Amino acid sequence: MQQQSNIGARSPQAAASGFNPADNVARASSTAGLLQQARTLSTALQHSLTYRQGEEAAQGAQPWPTAQPANDLRYRRAYHRRQTKRTPKEGEIAPIGGWAKRAADIFIASVALVALAPLLLIAAALVKVTMGGPVIFAHARVGLNGRIFRCYKFRTMINGAEETLHRYLAQNPDIAEEWLRTRKIANDPRVTTFGLFLRKASLDELPQLINVLRGDMSCVGPRPIVPAEMERYGKHAHDYLRTRPGLTGLWQVSGRTSVSYDRRVTLDSLYVKQWSLWLDLAILLRTIPALLKFDQTA
Repeated sequence: MQQQSNIGARSPQAAASGFNPADNVARASSTAGLLQQARTLSTALQHSLTYRQGEEAAQGAQPWPTAQPANDLRYRRAYHRRQTKRTPKEGEIAPIGGWAKRAADIFIASVALVALAPLLLIAAALVKVTMGGPVIFAHARVGLNGRIFRCYKFRTMINGAEETLHRYLAQNPDIAEEWLRTRKIANDPRVTTFGLFLRKASLDELPQLINVLRGDMSCVGPRPIVPAEMERYGKHAHDYLRTRPGLTGLWQVSGRTSVSYDRRVTLDSLYVKQWSLWLDLAILLRTIPALLKFDQTA
């Protein structure tokens, strides 16, 4: 669900739930601990806990100092540099592929951003003209070792998308069941006409190249999921948490929306277990033909 990310005080409901970021990080030394952390984060987010506090909780960071405005750009940049340079905590897993996969990600994302810069600017301008409001939508996703990050996309939905979704599901029980099974809806009422075009062409995900450069994502990997989906991975959750989510992956080149949720989880796990640079290359080469199958896109 799309909602604006705000920076603010912790909600009374989140405080009442006993959500303690430091305690959650301390318990993240095993897969079970990471799953518990993801469930707690999901609950806190549902109680209006801001994205930034969710990120701090996953990283064990200190809250924003009250003496420094959180919207100060220089402070935010310094804060991000400190957090991305933190040393791995006990129980955290080194990502699959190591430096070789990371080097390939940086090279591919850098070249793609330069080559696609005109297309990105045109898409951003059209989003602004046709929908107004923010051009980029940032939503909380689960990354390597359960770390929560902001996943960037071009905005494709109307303002008030969350409220629209709740009303639509309440009025359509059959579609609500489909949403619970797949986390997707055919003919989603929240998506605008131009937003649907961006989705069909998979252009809405191009800003995730920035996530790749930041180290939040990889060019190839599992599909990034929201905290609430973590439980559905079951025994495969450990595999998901061993790598960075990807711009593309086995699911994207194996049918996309025509693949069931359970099959998608299995494909994500299979990718991690059989990873190699050659597999990444094969998936990247198969991605372009897969993108041209518009009937298999959201």
